[in-house]
Amino acid sequence: MTLNDALAILAPHLGDAVRVCSNGYMSRAAYGAGDSDASFYMIGSMGLASSIGLGIALSRPARRVVVLDGDGNVLMNLGTLATIAAAAPANLLHVCFDNAAHASTGAQPTISDRVGLETVARAAGYRWTGRVETPEALGAATPAFLARSGPAFLLVRTALGPAGPPGPRIPFTPVEMTARLRRALHAAP
Repeated sequence: MTLNDALAILAPHLGDAVRVCSNGYMSRAAYGAGDSDASFYMIGSMGLASSIGLGIALSRPARRVVVLDGDGNVLMNLGTLATIAAAAPANLLHVCFDNAAHASTGAQPTISDRVGLETVARAAGYRWTGRVETPEALGAATPAFLARSGPAFLLVRTALGPAGPPGPRIPFTPVEMTARLRRALHAAP
C-alpha cells in the first residue's frame, strides 16, 4: 500500500475534521486525496505538524483534529509525542504513514524500521496506539480509530510510491491557508 492508497482509504472518513498535514509529499498527497477549508498543509517546518495540531486541538476542544504525519517528520520532533500525551487532548488523533524513508527529498532511509513509532507514542503516554500494514487492515481500523478519544496514534505502514510527487503542489500560500483555516474554525481572521 502506498501513501496514496492509504489516503484513499482514510480521507473519505475525515468529514469536517481539521487536518494538519506534514510537509513535503504528505501535504501533496493529502491535498490530492481531498482538500477542505479545514486543511492546513505544511510547506516547510519539518516535524511541526504535530505541534500545530496540538495547538489547534487545545484551542478548539470541540473540533476533531487529525494530524497526517510521516515517519521522518515524527522522528524529527519526537519530543512532541510526550507533550501531546501530557496535554492529553481528547480531540487529537495522530496518523503516521511510515514508508521508512524521507520520500520528498530522495527516499533516504529513516530509522523507523528499527524504532517502532507507535511503541514510542505508547511509551510517551498516548491513550491508544496501533499499527496497520495492509489496505484491508486500514479499512477495518479507520472507523474505530476516528471515533477514539485522543490522543491516539495510528501507524500505517506504507511502501514507497512510484517515482515523483504523489500529488499536485499546494496552491495556497501559508497566509492563505491560515486565513481559510481560521474561517473554518470560526476564528477572527
